[in-house]
Amino acid sequence: MVDKVSKMKKLKVTQIKSGIDRPERQKKTLQALGIKKMNNPIIVDATPQIVGMINKLQHLLTVEEV
Repeated sequence: MVDKVSKMKKLKVTQIKSGIDRPERQKKTLQALGIKKMNNPIIVDATPQIVGMINKLQHLLTVEEV
């Protein structure tokens, strides 16, 4: 049986704009994604939940497929 997790796409997410002076909900979404610093990329699986969070913060992030 093929493991579906290994076939999942990976995304490299980088914060390019500050979370200061943003709504609390957006700040908590940045935390939930695991982003700690600006310009510090993280690698995440492209699950529907993660893609939804990225779409809500697309004005603060850059996203590349790995």
